[in-house]
Amino acid sequence: MSHNQNPQVPAEWLTHAEQTDYRETPLYDATIEYCKRLARASPLIEFQTFGKSGQGRDLPLLIGAADDAFTPEAAKRAGKPVVLIQACIHAGEPDGKDAGLALLRDIAITQTQEGLLERLVLLFIPIYNTDGHERVSPYNRINQNGPAEMGWRTTSSYQNLNRDYMKADTPETRAWLSLWNEWKPDLFIDCHVTDGADYRCNITFQHEHHQGVAPSVLAWEQRVFDHRVAAATEAAGNVISWYLEFIDNRDLTIGIRDFNGSPRFSTGYTSLRNRPGILIETHMLKPYRPRVIGTYDFLRFALAEVNRDPESLLEAVKQADDETLAAGQTYDPARLYPIDFELTEKTRPYNLKGFQYNTELSDVSGDTRVTFGSEPLDLTVPMYDDLRVTKAVAPPLYYIVPAQWQEVIGALKAHGLKLHTTNEALTIEVESYRFHDVKWPDGPFEGRQMPTFKAEKVNERRTFPAGSVIVPLAQKWAKVAINLLEPEAPDSLARWGFFNATFEQKEYGEAYVVEKLAREMLANEPQLAEEFQRRLASDAAFAANPQARLEFFYKRSPYWDNQMNLYPVGRILTPFNL
Repeated sequence: MSHNQNPQVPAEWLTHAEQTDYRETPLYDATIEYCKRLARASPLIEFQTFGKSGQGRDLPLLIGAADDAFTPEAAKRAGKPVVLIQACIHAGEPDGKDAGLALLRDIAITQTQEGLLERLVLLFIPIYNTDGHERVSPYNRINQNGPAEMGWRTTSSYQNLNRDYMKADTPETRAWLSLWNEWKPDLFIDCHVTDGADYRCNITFQHEHHQGVAPSVLAWEQRVFDHRVAAATEAAGNVISWYLEFIDNRDLTIGIRDFNGSPRFSTGYTSLRNRPGILIETHMLKPYRPRVIGTYDFLRFALAEVNRDPESLLEAVKQADDETLAAGQTYDPARLYPIDFELTEKTRPYNLKGFQYNTELSDVSGDTRVTFGSEPLDLTVPMYDDLRVTKAVAPPLYYIVPAQWQEVIGALKAHGLKLHTTNEALTIEVESYRFHDVKWPDGPFEGRQMPTFKAEKVNERRTFPAGSVIVPLAQKWAKVAINLLEPEAPDSLARWGFFNATFEQKEYGEAYVVEKLAREMLANEPQLAEEFQRRLASDAAFAANPQARLEFFYKRSPYWDNQMNLYPVGRILTPFNL
């Protein structure tokens, strides 16, 4: 494994990590000062900010570009793809920050990596979670081997930014979405540190590969990253692997389970934007030096590949965008778009570069304990990475969101979707959903109560007030709209609790009033009386529950709120003049 990516760096340009022999990572102020020094010293680099954190810190951005292509317009005119690399979304995982600073230094100052910006524009976020970055402690990540002190996983409001891409609750995510909507990057790379078992790899990577990823984008990721970038990173002295998530880290022979990173995660979200999204996960048990250097190598080879052949990346994303635009022009009930996935039982053999390990019964936990040694162990284990579609929908031509759901409309705007706001009330035939089997979790997740439910299609004529928002799907970001507004998508706004009030019963009947109503209904509706008797005979719990018995009649009466459990968003299936 290589020990220094460039031993000839002048002392004044050593990063803080290099100065301390990779024992430390710099704090926010020192990081910003190094970024500004780079920008002052080189015409290839500009320092900007793109928003504020919850505690008011600037969110830093370094732009690397040749030929003065420091704006989205200039990059587009020059035909240069835009690559966005971010670090410290989990601020206790700073590997990408120190690797990225060193790489930009070597591009612009030492010029040992010169030429990497010739045919691309680089956006680098050294610290995304700036507030968490400053909650510094040596005890923030128990699983991680260095640096000596590191930041905290979440923001100051305890939000995990890598669960916030769809709901966009935080100011950081809103700023990130604004940056994305402005620059429209062609490639995204997110730098992390993993957890799990011990093994010989210092760096792992992953990208989404299910049927929801545009075929042209997936083919490009596989050709460029699975083969060329991975091979070059290995040849540079690293031990690299696909991301390793073990079914049981006490018995590695059981195998490795891949995952579907739904759009709440960064790389799951960028696939909805028809853009390659690459996850880097360095190995937490390795010392900080090989983790940072492994990230440096992976990033430099990624930029080299894009710089060598920018046309193939631009063509892959253009093809995906064109296909999305074309699909949104017509409604076809037979054309299904997948929105949720799961692993199958299909496996392939995978060569794991591990270490010898032992297990024993623990007298502390009472469970099986694993200890890893230092002797290499090569295993062939099953890799579960085949995904099947579990839910698919036929996208409409448009969605329509009633004006009163302002939080929902605000989220749609934050994602940069093209919207049309109605000037007057609109009565129209729509398809929608009615929810049933609604269940609530025991506690919150990322600050929200996330219900589970089943949804059944309904067709009805509804009136939407002036100020309602129509979302056409003949747009490049249509997949974002579908995943936000199809309620059974795993990270829909309905799943995230934006519509929770629709599940609440708002009017009730007093028992003595419903008793009278029930008797009238029994006398006047023989079929209802038969249904009631069958229910009494077949459902002992129902028969023993006075409230449930009365509710049986209340729900079937005209007094029942027919908008309860009704999804407020409509699906418009026929052409519509905006």
